[in-house]
Amino acid sequence: MDSLLTLFSENLLPVFLAAGAGYALAFFSPLESRPVARIAFYIFSPCLVFTLLTENELGNGALLGMFAFATTQMLLAAALAWVLSKMFGFSRHITVAVVLAGLLPNAGNFGLSVSQFAFGDPGLAQASLFFIASGVMANTLGVYLASLGNSDYKTALLGLLKLPTIYAVILAVVFLRFGWTLPVPVARATNVLADAAIPTMLVLLGMLLHQTRWRGNLRGLAVANGVRLLASPAIALLLAVPFGLSGVARQAGVLEAAMPAAVMTTVLAAEFQVEPEFMTAVVFTSTLLSPLTLTPLLAYLGG
Repeated sequence: MDSLLTLFSENLLPVFLAAGAGYALAFFSPLESRPVARIAFYIFSPCLVFTLLTENELGNGALLGMFAFATTQMLLAAALAWVLSKMFGFSRHITVAVVLAGLLPNAGNFGLSVSQFAFGDPGLAQASLFFIASGVMANTLGVYLASLGNSDYKTALLGLLKLPTIYAVILAVVFLRFGWTLPVPVARATNVLADAAIPTMLVLLGMLLHQTRWRGNLRGLAVANGVRLLASPAIALLLAVPFGLSGVARQAGVLEAAMPAAVMTTVLAAEFQVEPEFMTAVVFTSTLLSPLTLTPLLAYLGG
């Protein structure tokens, strides 16, 4: 029991304390969360993705391996969420919200922090690859699914062209392919903005948790939490073998897959008006419940 408490206090509690600052800000101040979310979504996140891609020293093999693992894991979790939603007869909007929760773990502000605390810089490097995959997924399939709540397929696909993170990924791939580097002033500005991404999203997480106001589909909430906190890490553990993940790569990959629902899901739900209150409730409950699943998982993984 003492070891579990130590794992929680050293690896998870710091994240909750940082998010608590955002919760306190929202409690004592009328500051709205949406402008903060848009800044994180349109400025900080693209800079972070570009920086992680261009400065990662793990090599193309590690990047592609983790990217394939993460993408497969997220798609399988989302597919499970969709099947369960259909079994329970959820509405279109609730189904989209549950699938988003299954698809997107909080691999950024929560996952990167915990991975670094638990597995050091090697864990952070591996976790950053998973985060890049989840960022790409959030800004492609995630946006597409969210927009389906109120749009047709063509409109949803065209909406992807408006996302800055997509262009950040493309730009990073071009820079890596040709060995280019940014001019020093631009590089330093990009790094400053990238460094702001995780703390901003942690504060945003706290602000969004404070704003949770929801009454409704308890079955949907249970399914979303079950897929995100229980089924998702189980899928990741099974996939680690065929994808050849071992050591710190396996530790970080499975841990990232086990994270609570991503803050980005609430941003997407609010942007496309797909049950934003329900989605925030999923993030709130999965975040509060996550120590119950993440702490023993850290013990199992050797954190």
